[in-house]
Amino acid sequence: MDDGETGGAAEYASARKLVLRAAKRETALTAVGDPNSPFGADFSKMPLKPDHCQRPCWSCPDGTIYLEAFHDLYASAYDFLVAIAEPVARPEFLHQYKLTPYSLYAAVATNIETEAIISVLDRMSKNKLPKQVKAFVRDCTQKYGKAKLVLKHNKFYVESEFHTVLRELLRDPVIAQARVTEDANTEVDEHGFVKQTKAEEMKENLHIIEEPEDDSDEEEEEGQQAGQKKGTKQVVSFQVKGELVEQVKRQAIELDYPLMDEYDFRNDKINPDVPKMDLKPHTRIRRYQERALAKMFGNGRARSGIIVLPCGAGKTLTGVTAAQTIKKSVVCLATNAVSVLQWKFQFQLWTNIPDANIAVFTSDRKDTIHPEACVLVTTYTMIAFAGKRSEKAQETMDIITSREWGLLLMDEVHVVPAKMFRRVVGSVKAHCRLGLTATLVREDDLISDLNFLIGPKLYEANWMDLTTQGYLANVQCVEIWCPMTGPFMKEYLMASNARLKQLLYVMNPSKIRAVQFLVKFHEERGDKIIVFSDLVYSLKLYAEMLKKPLIYGETPERERAAILGTFRATDAIRTICISKVGDTSIDLPEANVVVQVSSHFGSRRQEAQRLGRILRPKSYTQQDGSNRNTFNAFFYTLVSSDTQEMFYSAKRQQFLIDQGYTFKVVTNLCEKADAQALESGFNFSTPEHDRKLLRTVLTAETSLEKEQRDEDNAIRKNNPDGAALSDAKVKRSAGSMATLSGGSGMRYREISSGSKKHPLFRKRQRR
Repeated sequence: MDDGETGGAAEYASARKLVLRAAKRETALTAVGDPNSPFGADFSKMPLKPDHCQRPCWSCPDGTIYLEAFHDLYASAYDFLVAIAEPVARPEFLHQYKLTPYSLYAAVATNIETEAIISVLDRMSKNKLPKQVKAFVRDCTQKYGKAKLVLKHNKFYVESEFHTVLRELLRDPVIAQARVTEDANTEVDEHGFVKQTKAEEMKENLHIIEEPEDDSDEEEEEGQQAGQKKGTKQVVSFQVKGELVEQVKRQAIELDYPLMDEYDFRNDKINPDVPKMDLKPHTRIRRYQERALAKMFGNGRARSGIIVLPCGAGKTLTGVTAAQTIKKSVVCLATNAVSVLQWKFQFQLWTNIPDANIAVFTSDRKDTIHPEACVLVTTYTMIAFAGKRSEKAQETMDIITSREWGLLLMDEVHVVPAKMFRRVVGSVKAHCRLGLTATLVREDDLISDLNFLIGPKLYEANWMDLTTQGYLANVQCVEIWCPMTGPFMKEYLMASNARLKQLLYVMNPSKIRAVQFLVKFHEERGDKIIVFSDLVYSLKLYAEMLKKPLIYGETPERERAAILGTFRATDAIRTICISKVGDTSIDLPEANVVVQVSSHFGSRRQEAQRLGRILRPKSYTQQDGSNRNTFNAFFYTLVSSDTQEMFYSAKRQQFLIDQGYTFKVVTNLCEKADAQALESGFNFSTPEHDRKLLRTVLTAETSLEKEQRDEDNAIRKNNPDGAALSDAKVKRSAGSMATLSGGSGMRYREISSGSKKHPLFRKRQRR
């Protein structure tokens, strides 16, 4: 096991300890109320304040907070709650939040103090703040946020406002041995700590905890005088050895003092700046992007953490702006090779970086890394790959692991907790880590690890607010119930194979006719449509039936680019059929209709990502608030009635419902589709056509499974030429490091083989 893998495993183990401690703290609140009640805790008897109508929130003893979205103080209350609590559900009129150890950790990370959280929450609450909530806030923030690990002037310092915290840390022998004695020219206090002025937080980040302002000039002058009397705050710190920083961080976690990373990049004189890394004049940052970046750079340093923005809201520009603010070398990690090229294009589009200072590192492309400062765009699996690399790839990896990087920028950061990606965190020596995602959800329980592997959640935008402001398209979500035809339902009930059951409810003839109806309807309106299907067999059937192009795992890159280019630029193609390769990394701002035929069971993330394909604002989107009541995009989910697909569909929609979307259920569309199919003579318009399709499904089950396996392999290998399933000269072998970006792809293996073979064996191979 190499150093990067060892470091990643140790860091992950430390993160898990903090997660378990946080879960233990959270049980103190979840135990509030009657656990035996089938309706949950009952807090209806909480006494209200006399002026409760003028306050926007309810604060419950179990840490749940409800916010009236129609209240006059909604905007200021939202800014405060999203800083201290986790959003649970945000429907149109009433939002639900939950205080958690992670949300409070994020609050103190942005210099919101414990007593400020309690006082502002009490001020906004309709009821008196419960004592359980006060105790929980104090318990969670007693040690969190009290100490930071700051890199300034290229030296590592453990910094705090409190002498007692540093003295407690130095009682640990490991931390004490890592301490560096200050030289005689450095000014220290009586305890030997370096004394400095505290880096002040931006006013924009602290206005949420201020008292309501009065227009009186006298009060403003009094406040300024009071601030001058109070003076600037001081912090104390001690220096630690750079090679022992990771040990210090792990020991601090053992003492329940997690050190928050801050990078004083403006005083970093050793690591060179990337030349011309400035935004171009035409670049415009939106208000919510400014607020997200203000959370990251609030005190003049770069904080590590996570920014959550909806699909189509400009996560890439936010990441590029963060990178150009730091101006040091950047490692940008994406999920696949297509995303890598898109990120490179975005850096070139928004900044003036010379092409020589942007490098790409994928399975089939390994640019030369600039010896000084550069932006390197690669994939998670190219860094995490643990097998034997080609000479060029190993040389590149040695450069990556041996030098210091200013920023580790991680796209789709929710994939990081996966076992094979933990090694990434320990392999790249970056002073700041920024994660970007639209869907901070996973179907396992590992999402909480990110709070300590990367950093706390710094900002999360409200999907519905951005829709109202015109930054996102207003989408009508529709679930269409398609009744199973008699023969298909009979076989479904008799089937014992889960894969066959899935094939039957996906290939439901009623669903096929509904797709034809919807595509015809929206094409006549002038819309552009994406038909999604996870099952390749059904995807090919729909493409053939509709006479439309399709894109799936084995589609060559040139053909894929040609189809997408024609779809974007002309009206020659108004509908394309895409498998799950289109869930991410395909930018189609012109599309405004999604028809989802089949999906990956109950994946909430996939549902949100597919919705994101049509979320980009359209040219006719209003930005004056009137956008809420006019739909300009449509998201259809087709579900076979009375099958397991209905259960999966309800689970998949939960994340979007929590963001404020509503799904309209339509039960009679299939009747209209059936009538139109008979009238127009569409395929599968008669019972005989249905029976013929059923025979095909039942007799071709084995070949269908093989076809689906080939699709999955193509996606995992992610060779730009369609996973190179036609590349017969390359040996195909199973391995545990199946990758998304080609780290173990066929071209990768080809590079590292063949040249060292004995001439006799090469001759045999040619035969």
